[in-house]
Amino acid sequence: MSSSHSEFAELDDISAAAYGHAVELGRFIRADIAQRLALSPAEVEHAEKVLTLMRLLQPMPGDPNVLVPVGPDVATADLVSSAEKQISVLQQAVTDVRSRLMSLTPVYFEGRRLRNRLEAIDVITDPDTVQSMLDHFSTHCRHEMASVAPGGARPGALLQAARASALGMRERGVAIRTVYQHTARSDLATRAYVRDVTAAGVEVRTADQVIDRILIYDRETVFLPTHGHHDDVHYASGGAIVVREPTLVAFVYTVFEHLWDSATPFVPDTSRTPSTADDLKQSILRLMAKGYKDEMVARRLGMSVRTCRRHISEITEELEATSRFQAGYNVAISGMLDQHARQEPESG
Repeated sequence: MSSSHSEFAELDDISAAAYGHAVELGRFIRADIAQRLALSPAEVEHAEKVLTLMRLLQPMPGDPNVLVPVGPDVATADLVSSAEKQISVLQQAVTDVRSRLMSLTPVYFEGRRLRNRLEAIDVITDPDTVQSMLDHFSTHCRHEMASVAPGGARPGALLQAARASALGMRERGVAIRTVYQHTARSDLATRAYVRDVTAAGVEVRTADQVIDRILIYDRETVFLPTHGHHDDVHYASGGAIVVREPTLVAFVYTVFEHLWDSATPFVPDTSRTPSTADDLKQSILRLMAKGYKDEMVARRLGMSVRTCRRHISEITEELEATSRFQAGYNVAISGMLDQHARQEPESG
C-alpha cells in the first residue's frame, strides 16, 4: 500500500533491516546503521521515515530527538487503533441505519397490502355513490356488459332506467348479455322491456336459479352486492363491492359464462316455454326433496311465497300426495329427478 494513498507505509527490506539493527542498538542511530548496512544517507532517511510512520520508531520520553524501537505489538496497537475506532464507528452507524430502515418493513408490507386491497376491491355502502358508479361505468363501457339479475318481476322504475342505459350502450356497439330467473318471464313489464332491448341486439336468457346479482363491465370491473339477498333486485338496498383484480374478475366472468351456457333464451312473445316450465317444476321438486320450506324455495327461485305455494300445490296434486311432506317423499323415492337428469343432453 502506497503512503500516498494511506497513512500506512510499505515496509521494505532496507527498512526491516534498519529496524533490526535499531533493536540491537536500543535506538536508531543514523551513522551506525548507514555503516553497518552500507546505506546512503538518502536510504537511511527513507528507512527512518518508514519506521516512524509505522510507529516502529518512537521518540524517547524526555528526549524527542532520540528515536527508539518498540515491539511490533505496541506499534500495531498505536498505528491501527485510530483506524479500528473509525471502523467500529462506521460499523455501528451501518448497524443503526440497517436497524432503523428494517424496522419499517412491516409498515411497508402493510401499506402494500392496503394499497393492493384498495386498488383491487372497493366496498361502497352509500346507495347514491353506487348508483353514480353504475351510471359512470354504463356510460363509459366500451365492449361488453354482462349481468345476472336474481328475482322475478323487475320494478317499473328500474326497467325504465335499464332500458335507456341498454339502448345507449347498444348505440355505441356494446354487447350486452343478461341472465334473469325463469320467474321473470311471467311479468308483463319485464317481457315488454326484454322485447325492446332484444330488438336492439341485447341477448337475454333465463335460468331456474342464479347465484346472486352480478354486473361485469368490459371483463375488467365487477359489481357484486354486499349482502347476498336474492330478493334484492338492485344494489341500493345493501351497497356494492367493486372488484378490479384481474384473477377475480376472470373467475366471476367464467361463472357467468357457465350460467349463460345453461340458461334458456328469453323469447318475449311467449311468457313461458315448455322447457322453462319443466325447469321450474324440476327445480321445485329438487328443493322439496331436500326438505326446503316454502319461503326458501320461493327465495331460491325468485318468486313470491304465494306463487311458490301455488306451484307446490299443483305438484302435490299431480303426485297424488296428501301433504307437502308426502310429495317431497314421493319425489325422493320415485326417481323422477334422476330420470329427468338422464333425459337431459350431455354438455359437449
